[in-house]
Amino acid sequence: MTQPVAASEPHVAVLAFPIGTHAAPLLSIISRLASAAPNTLFSFFNTAESNNSLFSTHKHYFLPNVKAYNVSNGVPEGYVFIGKPQEDIELFMKLAPDTLRKAVAEAEAETRRKVSCLVNDGFLWFAAQMAEEMEVPFVPCWLSGSSSLSAHFYTDLIRETIGLQGIEGREDEQLKFIPGMSKVCIRDLPEGVLFGNLQSIFSHMLHQMGLKLPQGEAVVINSFEELDPTINNDLKSKFNQFLNVGPFNLISPPPEVPDTSSCLPWLDRQKPASVAYLGFGSVSRLSPNEIVAVAEALEASKVPFIWSLKKNLQAHLPKTKLNGIVVEWVPQLDILAHNAVVVFINHGGWSSLMESMGCGVPMIIRPFFGDQRLNARMVQDEWEIGVSVEGGIITKNGLLRSLDLILWQENGKKMRENARKFKQLAEKAIGPRGSYMENFKALVDIVSRPKDA
Repeated sequence: MTQPVAASEPHVAVLAFPIGTHAAPLLSIISRLASAAPNTLFSFFNTAESNNSLFSTHKHYFLPNVKAYNVSNGVPEGYVFIGKPQEDIELFMKLAPDTLRKAVAEAEAETRRKVSCLVNDGFLWFAAQMAEEMEVPFVPCWLSGSSSLSAHFYTDLIRETIGLQGIEGREDEQLKFIPGMSKVCIRDLPEGVLFGNLQSIFSHMLHQMGLKLPQGEAVVINSFEELDPTINNDLKSKFNQFLNVGPFNLISPPPEVPDTSSCLPWLDRQKPASVAYLGFGSVSRLSPNEIVAVAEALEASKVPFIWSLKKNLQAHLPKTKLNGIVVEWVPQLDILAHNAVVVFINHGGWSSLMESMGCGVPMIIRPFFGDQRLNARMVQDEWEIGVSVEGGIITKNGLLRSLDLILWQENGKKMRENARKFKQLAEKAIGPRGSYMENFKALVDIVSRPKDA
């Protein structure tokens, strides 16, 4: 006879987005919550591929009250990818609502604990309907910055105000009608808001997310309140609760791993504030021409550097004498925290921005897609802690000018000072009396409530 499902103990179903680098930061939040709420069970739903990767690299996040469940990636057996944009996302999202509903029900039966709350990656907008069906609260988590969240929340207003036609030639118009976004231009917006394929699965997903956010018990974000106070106050007025519980890298730093590249001993031999660190994330790829341009600029500048570059891309490096080291993998946080590093050249991904800011390092950004152009604009014009590469593409002369600006010019000195200021603000936010603690306690309270409490 099947045992009845109990309702007395809190049980949180966590719905991860398995593509790209989304699952790890979500698991980071869940690990912190599991530690703070040991009587709450957290069932973590993710694809087998993503769970296996997380377990091999972030095993310490799986506490006794965190249980991983594998769900389908949506790829039919024998399926051959045809190279269609967002093909993997489309396959996953097509089945995800039904797959996750079934998996959650199975977890309830297995654990004999009725789910009391849903915590989901914001991309999984259908969690709002799941929560309504289950009569439980849901908490969407946005793993990027508040400016990109605001862009998706205000998508309909942006489309109504600017229009979807006749945008060409207006790319530098600013979004002065969105609180805290007066320096953001049309060209900075993520694809799917005004341009790109507005009918794509990704555009639909983000648009629906923006519409569903106000229904959440709270919206969680990997940031700190002092970074974007105007945007933060605006979104607080729009959501039931808007909880900044970052920067994740300062609160839950990744586990120490051996420095197989010997970067750190090399850094120890360099002068303070003299080294450029280059890393463009695990998804973004520089073109062969840009790789050559970077190498030529580094050679001409004579700035010592560490460049994290995938092995298959290193074949594009020119045969020049470089004043630094090129390796496939580096301990990024350790490098950014080293006093020899003076600038971080990166792709504008939010995790990289938070890590750089948490270490007080200014940036040169070459954005590729998604929120990266918007992040670059905030870095350059709002926070003034770096620059975006000229024309959005790296050239030898453009990178030389950016390096010269940050390392030697008066404006660069101001950027370095601002970067240190934001580091102090981030550290204060996560301190005993900082905004993080109050926000995290509110989140713990939500996940600690039993069903029907």
